[in-house]
Amino acid sequence: MANPSQSLSTIAYILAGLTAGGGITGYVRAGSIPSLVAGCSVGLIYALGAYRMQSRATYGVELALLASVILAGSSIPRAIKTQKPLPIGLSTLAAAGLWSFGMAMVNGRAA
Repeated sequence: MANPSQSLSTIAYILAGLTAGGGITGYVRAGSIPSLVAGCSVGLIYALGAYRMQSRATYGVELALLASVILAGSSIPRAIKTQKPLPIGLSTLAAAGLWSFGMAMVNGRAA
C-alpha cells in the first residue's frame, strides 16, 4: 500500500504542473501576463508543498492546501461568471486539492 504522504505529494506535483500549465495557456491564448504570473506562482506553491511532503518536512500539506484556496478563490468566481472551459477546469483542480489536502489536515496526516 502506498504511503499517504507519497500519494499527497504526487497529487500536489500534478496540480503544480496543471496549474502552471493553465497560467501558461492563458498567456499564450490571450497574452495575459497576470494569468502567467498567477498560474506559475500557485504552481510553485503546490510544488513546494509537494517537495516538503516528499521530504517529510513540516508544512507541506498546509502549503498545498493554501495553493488550493488561492486557486479556488481566483478561478471559481470566473468559472461561474464566464462559463469558459479553462476557469471551470482550474476550479475543478482547486476542488480536488481542497478535498485531498483538507482531508489530510482533518485526518492528521499533515507533517
